Amino acid sequence: MAATGALRNERRDLLPDEAELRGTVRADKLVRSLLRLNVGRRSLLRTGVKLGTVAPLAAVAGCAPAFPKLAQPAVLPTAPGAAVGVHSMAHVTELAPGVVPGLPRQAPAPGWAARAPAEILTAFDYGRVSQLPGGQTLREYTFIAQETEIEVAKGVMFPAWTYNGSVPGPTIRCTEGDRVRIYFQNGTRHPHTIHLHGVHPASMDGVFEQVPPGHSYTYEFDADPWGLFPYHCHTMPIRKHIEKGLYGTMIVDPPTPREPAHELVMVMNGFDTDVDGENEVYTVNGVANYFNEHPIELKVGALVRVYLSNMTEFDPINSFHLHGNMFKLYRSGTSTTNPELTDTVMLCQGERAVLEFRYKYPGKFMFHAHQSEFAELGWMGFFDVKA
Repeated sequence: MAATGALRNERRDLLPDEAELRGTVRADKLVRSLLRLNVGRRSLLRTGVKLGTVAPLAAVAGCAPAFPKLAQPAVLPTAPGAAVGVHSMAHVTELAPGVVPGLPRQAPAPGWAARAPAEILTAFDYGRVSQLPGGQTLREYTFIAQETEIEVAKGVMFPAWTYNGSVPGPTIRCTEGDRVRIYFQNGTRHPHTIHLHGVHPASMDGVFEQVPPGHSYTYEFDADPWGLFPYHCHTMPIRKHIEKGLYGTMIVDPPTPREPAHELVMVMNGFDTDVDGENEVYTVNGVANYFNEHPIELKVGALVRVYLSNMTEFDPINSFHLHGNMFKLYRSGTSTTNPELTDTVMLCQGERAVLEFRYKYPGKFMFHAHQSEFAELGWMGFFDVKA
């Protein structure tokens, strides 16, 4: 009975299609035999055997296919006051104040179109800009939660939950003191929110104002203090909503601008591609080994500024190591003085830092996680430094 109860508790954070997938994986005799031989899913990926090849192998062995494709869902219509069907860990019995059906008419069109890791690297969403009475800058954004199939490694597709279609989501950029207004619409089958790190009223915290399918909520606050902040969904079970891809970065610039630099946003993450509660793929900005095949071009002597954050679920830490160089480390990006000088930084989930460096010599220099397993499973890239 205890074992049965543990299994039920374990499955509470799974969606119906994911529970079916996990049950099928566990029943697959071929996968079990591979595990007995100490050849796990991670080993298969390292040796170039993609997850999609396991199902044909199982068929040859007389087993049922192990990895059925998850269907792309449609947005469920929701009438005002109607009951909303959501998964078991996040029932919404009544709407919080400010949660309304549909999206307000005054919301701007989403301004985020970045999809490839290289695009996310340098894309900054400054929002729709206007002035409030009194002269305060107003920046307005529209975020739409979507169910989006993305490619996280060559031939490996992942049924993600996204803000505006990408993992990570939009990089919000503003200046300390700006008024930030985010219109958030939920276009998925499950409730979601946006929890932004930083200082703001309790009603803007993304915890209690759960947004059911077809509804929206407007977050509004003054950007304070300046620094580097992550945001993510804060709906239970939180680990499921983060590992599925609902997170991104907010940069609040100081009133006195930093020195001009070649600026890059890097979000470290992982993907649980077979729903076993551990990551099979690790990336920066969403695709494994992308910056191996597409090195980032830099110039000798040019100042580089990396906005680095860790949103990896299931693993307690992730890290960044720079080859052939040292960087100035500004934790949380809330200071421009007294940096640490190092070549490696370890970050827990939600931690972030600003890294600044210049290359003295030309050539190709590696950067990667300083956990070898993460690097071998996709978290590795190169800077191509030109004279």
